[in-house]
Amino acid sequence: MGNLVAIVGRPNVGKSTLFNRLTKTRHAIVSDVAGTTRDRQYGKCEWNGKEFSVVDTGGWVVNSDDVFEGAIRDQVKIATEEADLVLFLVDVQTGVTDLDSDVAQILRRSKLPVILVSNKTDNNEQQYYAADFYALGLGDPMCVSALSGFGTGDLLDMVLDKLPKESPDELEVNIPRFAVVGRPNVGKSSIINAFIGQERNIVTDIAGTTRDSIYTRYDKFGFDFYLVDTAGIRRKNKVSEDLEFYSVMRSIRSIENSDVCILMIDATRGIEAQDMNIFQLIQKNNKSLVVVVNKWDLVEDKSQVVIKTFENAIRERMAPFTDFPIIFASALTKQRIFKVLETAKEVYLNRKMRIGTSKLNEVMLPIIEATPPPSIKGKYIKIKYCTQVPDTQIPTFIFYANLPQYVKEPYKRFIENQIREHWKLTGSPINVFVRSK
Repeated sequence: MGNLVAIVGRPNVGKSTLFNRLTKTRHAIVSDVAGTTRDRQYGKCEWNGKEFSVVDTGGWVVNSDDVFEGAIRDQVKIATEEADLVLFLVDVQTGVTDLDSDVAQILRRSKLPVILVSNKTDNNEQQYYAADFYALGLGDPMCVSALSGFGTGDLLDMVLDKLPKESPDELEVNIPRFAVVGRPNVGKSSIINAFIGQERNIVTDIAGTTRDSIYTRYDKFGFDFYLVDTAGIRRKNKVSEDLEFYSVMRSIRSIENSDVCILMIDATRGIEAQDMNIFQLIQKNNKSLVVVVNKWDLVEDKSQVVIKTFENAIRERMAPFTDFPIIFASALTKQRIFKVLETAKEVYLNRKMRIGTSKLNEVMLPIIEATPPPSIKGKYIKIKYCTQVPDTQIPTFIFYANLPQYVKEPYKRFIENQIREHWKLTGSPINVFVRSK
């Protein structure tokens, strides 16, 4: 399973620019206003055939001066608890600041590998100024310019060098892994306890390779799966109880290490921004999804109308991906807990579904003929054949067309919805590609 690299540093040293450079995206909103990054702080980086995840902590600072420095320190602490390696960014043009020294002190205390990155080194002369950063006591500064890309290749070599070498998981390959995710206090540990019950003897714990991911093997009542549990192992850090950043950092590993994510939402609070952040992580990682509305026992009006309204609200927020099960449950009273496991198992099997090529063509081609892709510039797009790609992580379909470049996103979504209507792929993301024949 992948490693996690966190980028830390004070505002405006170029964390987002470096993040974009490493993940090859232009996602993070980069501007000169301090504290502008948000929501786009997680991505994957591939270098020399190795992949790892990158988190830009910069997107999470509350924008007021008094909390500013405190929030940054809290974040750095969380990053050191959750990541495998920290990139500490400093700005060669401003030199060492008090906040840099504070951050360095936290990093020195943690036993984590740290790479000190002297950013904005745009010319040779500035490389000499980087020597000031030896004062931080974190070894040699690496000179880079995130903006131009100078030095980033060497930096990546060093990252791969310092990341812990993975010992292979001792998990059986074809047994599904379920992760329970959600923001703090939504009832994740209660539902895990409800699943497992107090009879701990039916479960075997295997410590994962990643920092304290515990896989709990659950094998009874006709179920056999691993629960990926990264919650509740570490001491609760007081500062980070209510930080959104905390719950996202906590979730990344569980999500990456699982097949199916059971996303818990608090019935008494509805769907909040933080739930959406975690949902986006699940989507980015192409994981299957079951939504559990927990604490349903506390809701007074349980009429069908209320249930429908709640369901619609959830699907609306998560659109365009709306084909996933929603279960109203209570970890406390164990209401529908069994249903959650049954559904997770179904969703996992949907993920593995194979549709025969002849059957796929027989159903899809007439639909496509009846509603072909809209013609562009007088050119008609013909889709003649389709097939499902074998052995992919999620169901992946290729449609062969004469002018694939003209088939736009809305039409692909139409195709996806048609596939979902005819085959049961609930909870599983699917890929639709259009290629030239």
